[in-house]
Amino acid sequence: MKFLILHKIVTLGITFLILSPFSFSAQTVENLIYLGQKPPKIQPELFAPDIISKKNKSLFGSVFNKGGTEFYYGVDVNGKSEIWFTKLENKEWTKPETLLSLNHYNANDPFLSNDENQLYFISNKANLSDTISDSYNIWYIERDGKDWNLEIFKVDTTVNSDRNEYYMSFTLDGSMYFSSNVDAPPDSQHNFNIYKSKYKNGAFLKSIPMDESINTKDYEADVFIAPDESYIIFCSIRKEGYGQGDLYISFKNDDGNWTKAKNMGEIINTEGHELCPFITKDGKYFFYTSNKKIYWVDSKIINSLKD
Repeated sequence: MKFLILHKIVTLGITFLILSPFSFSAQTVENLIYLGQKPPKIQPELFAPDIISKKNKSLFGSVFNKGGTEFYYGVDVNGKSEIWFTKLENKEWTKPETLLSLNHYNANDPFLSNDENQLYFISNKANLSDTISDSYNIWYIERDGKDWNLEIFKVDTTVNSDRNEYYMSFTLDGSMYFSSNVDAPPDSQHNFNIYKSKYKNGAFLKSIPMDESINTKDYEADVFIAPDESYIIFCSIRKEGYGQGDLYISFKNDDGNWTKAKNMGEIINTEGHELCPFITKDGKYFFYTSNKKIYWVDSKIINSLKD
C-alpha cells in the first residue's frame, strides 16, 4: 500500500508543493501487527471492538501467530461454533471470515503448534462417522504451503479419550497441556482436571494429571502453559471465585514444584465467566475471553501476581 507525501520545494523564490508516493516503513508495519490496535496497559480492554469483538457475536478461544500477523478465534454462529481468522496481507488485515466450519458439529478453541504448521482445536465430531459425538476431543489441521488443508486429524489416544478433552497449549519441547474429565466419576461430568502429555520422538506420550496445587475436585480447564513452564493459567469454578468461572495462576518454584494456584483477582475476573487464556509469543500481551468477548491486557500483570 502506498501513500502520497507532500514536499515543499523553493526555486527562484517560488514555492512548489509536490506530492510523491512512499511505501510503508518497517516502523509502520510494526504498528499494524495485532490488527493495528493500540496496545493495552494494566487495565484489560476489549480487543478490536467492532472488528473482532462485536456486540452480536459470542466469542471463545483465540490465538495469534508469533509475528502477530495471523489471528484465529472461535465464534458462535447460530448455535454452532466455528473457527474464524484474519491475517495481515499486503499491509492490510483481511476481513474476518470462516476458516473451519464442520457441517453440523462444532470446532472451537484454536491453538497453533510451535512451528505453526498445525492448528489444533476441539470438536464434538464422532471419530469414524459424520455424526455428533457425546464428547469433545482434540483435533488439528495442517498447513499446505501458505494456506490450510482443511482435512482434519484426531490427536492420539494418549491424549484423547471416550470422555471430554478441552483446550490445549504447548511447551517449548512440544508437550501438550489440556483438560479432561476422563477420571471423573460418571455422576460428575463437570469435574475436569488439567493434564500434561509429554512430546517425545514425534509423538505424545500417555498423559498424566497435574498435582493438587492445580487440580481439585472442582472444575479446572482452559489451560495456558508458559512455553518455558514457568507459570500456568487456567479457568476454574470455585466457591471463592468472583463469578461463573475465574482465571487462576500458578508459578513453578526453583525446586520444580507448582505453587498453590491463586485467583487472578478482580482486575481480570468478574461476576461473569472468564476463560480461554493466551499469552502472545513475544510475551507482551495477555488475551482471554470474558462474558463471550475477547479482552487483552499488558502481560506485566502476571509478574504482579507472583508472591
